[in-house]
Amino acid sequence: MPLPRRSFLYLRHGETDWNLAGRNQGRTDIPLNARGVEQAHAAARALAGVSITTIIASPLARCRHTAEIVAQSVRAPLMFHDDLMEAGFGVEEGRIRGQGGWYKAWVAGEATPEGAESFAELKARALRGLAAAIGHAGPVLVVAHGTLWRAARAGLGLPFDTPLANAVPLSVSPDPPPSTGWLIEELSRPGL
Repeated sequence: MPLPRRSFLYLRHGETDWNLAGRNQGRTDIPLNARGVEQAHAAARALAGVSITTIIASPLARCRHTAEIVAQSVRAPLMFHDDLMEAGFGVEEGRIRGQGGWYKAWVAGEATPEGAESFAELKARALRGLAAAIGHAGPVLVVAHGTLWRAARAGLGLPFDTPLANAVPLSVSPDPPPSTGWLIEELSRPGL
C-alpha cells in the first residue's frame, strides 16, 4: 500500500523499564517509567510551537500515555488506531533483545518466531496504519513504536536499520516531485 504524499509528524513513545533492560516489548503492554514520562513532557515542549491538528496513537499504554501528555500540551484531539500497535513478537516478547539472532532473520523474511507476525505483515500493517492516520485533518502527529517505524521505512523503500530513540519528534515530508522519496528530520532531541 503506498503512503499518501502528505507531511506528518512521528513520535516514538517514551522509555519503559523493558526498553531500559533491553527486552523485546512487542504487544506486551508495558507502561512508561519515570524517565519515559519526563521524555514525553520534553517531547511535548519540543512540539509546543508546531502546528498539530490531530494526534493518532497506538492504543498500547506506553504510546497512550505519551500521546496524552503531548495532546494536553498542544491541545489537539487524540484518537487511537490498532494498526499502529507494535509488532507482535510472539515467543520473543520479554526476552533480551538480540538473543538467538532471530531479529535479523525475521526482518529478512527468513524466519518468524512462534506466535509472531511476519515482517512482511508488519510492513503492510504499518503502512495501512500510517495511511489511515495521515488521512485525518492535518498536520497529524502519529505516536507509535520503534519497530513499527522501521517496518514503515522498509515499506517506503528507505533505510530502516537505525533504531529510533524514545520520544524524539520527527518531521516526515515527501520530497518534491518528481522524486518519490521522503525527507525525515528530527525536530529536537530531548537531553534526558
